[in-house]
Amino acid sequence: MDHETEEKPMKIAVLGATGRTGRLVVEEAHRRGHHVVAVVRDPARLGDLTPDGVATADGHDVGAVTAALAGVGAVVSALGPVAGSAPGVQGDLTEVLVRAAREAGVRRVVVVTASGWVVDGDDPLSRYLAKPILARALRDANAGFARAEPAVRASGLDWTIVRPPRLLDGAARGRYHERRDGNVRWRWSMRRADLAAAVCDVLVDPEAVGATVSVAG
Repeated sequence: MDHETEEKPMKIAVLGATGRTGRLVVEEAHRRGHHVVAVVRDPARLGDLTPDGVATADGHDVGAVTAALAGVGAVVSALGPVAGSAPGVQGDLTEVLVRAAREAGVRRVVVVTASGWVVDGDDPLSRYLAKPILARALRDANAGFARAEPAVRASGLDWTIVRPPRLLDGAARGRYHERRDGNVRWRWSMRRADLAAAVCDVLVDPEAVGATVSVAG
């Protein structure tokens, strides 16, 4: 899809803002005129990233995350698996985020997971060859996402789940494919910069509330 619509500026908190995807979400949201608060564990890792605000919080600390979300209109979670982290950590972090959003009174939540652990709508090559081979290597990350998504759906919030495939660095291509009833067929990768655009698109799309949106390059 190729989106370029007028958007009403919001105050947005981005969790995982120092990650490779999170940094791009911060930049894209800021480019669109939103007021962006980067929620980070270590502000020193921001480097040359310049959000409108910075809140320090450990993603496992409900109180700290709740305080970081005070006064924002929406929150984006770009938290991804980190080497050496505990198995299933994405589920833990998402459960904390959901609780913190409720306590802070934030209704709009967009959570980035992944398409690799599900086969709904997949082409035969992905379903029967690629994903069974990758399942063991991605076991811990997949377990985390498998816990995270039900927590989001049961949150009672105005949620959207965004599922990208394998993520690549590099300049944005400026468009992406989207599907809301299963994975995007015959598309196996995506530029992180295009994912950032997709996240910002669904954030302001009322039809994306309560939807699981698969995207791909």
